[in-house]
Amino acid sequence: MGKPRVLSGVQPTGNLHLGNYLGAIRNWVDSQYDSENFFCVVDLHAVTVPHDPTVLAENTRAIAALYLACGIDLSCSTIFVQSQISAHAELAWLLNCVTPLNWLERMIQFKEKAVKQGENVSVGLLDYPVLMAADILLYDADRVPVGEDQKQHLELTRDIALRVNHQFGTEDKVILKVPDPAIRKAGARVMSLTDGTKKMSKSDPSEMSRIAILDSPDEIRKKIKRCKTDPVRGLEFDNPERPECSNLLGLYQVLSNQTQEAVAAECAEMGWGQFKPLLTDTAIAALEPIQKKYREILDDPGYLDTVLKDGQAKANEVAQATLNRVKAAMGFSLPGV
Repeated sequence: MGKPRVLSGVQPTGNLHLGNYLGAIRNWVDSQYDSENFFCVVDLHAVTVPHDPTVLAENTRAIAALYLACGIDLSCSTIFVQSQISAHAELAWLLNCVTPLNWLERMIQFKEKAVKQGENVSVGLLDYPVLMAADILLYDADRVPVGEDQKQHLELTRDIALRVNHQFGTEDKVILKVPDPAIRKAGARVMSLTDGTKKMSKSDPSEMSRIAILDSPDEIRKKIKRCKTDPVRGLEFDNPERPECSNLLGLYQVLSNQTQEAVAAECAEMGWGQFKPLLTDTAIAALEPIQKKYREILDDPGYLDTVLKDGQAKANEVAQATLNRVKAAMGFSLPGV
């Protein structure tokens, strides 16, 4: 048997932050040699909210460059742009026609985002979990690295695959592979610097709530210096009354590659005046090599063009084969068949 196949992606909406890196991309890098990987820039998902076309195009290339800068190795991984593979949109439509509406209406993220958008909420926002399912199922993914907030969407993907298999397949002929989640526990849910009860997010209006991968050392110092803390001396994990403390310790733990036990012992007697400079230096040191590699990649646009062109060709071959299998099972005639 070959290596298991992994599929994941990030939206090109603003600079990636530590939550994206620690909760997703670093996990991809750490485990990439054990699997066959497809990492996409999910730009179709980025247009479920109002967007600037020029910024979208720029961010799409920037995210692809960051994948490489963070350590994605093209010897075992394929990097591509979602919208360049038409099978994503086509399979999403076919899956729409077998997905009950009430499955989508119960999605927690849709409910939360719909409240914020009010009357401007789009059909795309409601339907993007089906597009996410198409993204995953097109590549016969065995595992899908996701954050805790995406577990419900992956469960929906599994339900859709099972429904297609039940309606159009047989015991001997499975149409779609049912994927498993791969959730990183340490650092999987990085919280806001301004509110330890909320996830670090690109959509937060305050830049002070997150550390971007491309933030300068001065920006990192300013954000950590001003981040929310409490008046208690001595730092500890997992105290529900001290969410910011647990979050900042968790950041230090993952960025410094230590165990929770080691960090708890090191920081047990520290005050914030001693810990914040320690976290700042650790974050700057962890991000510096990524930022250097990112600048080198952007200085050679031809290289990035080649990476994305090669990725498109490989991804399209795999995706089209899956799409044809689904279309044939659903009764569509195919060219040459």
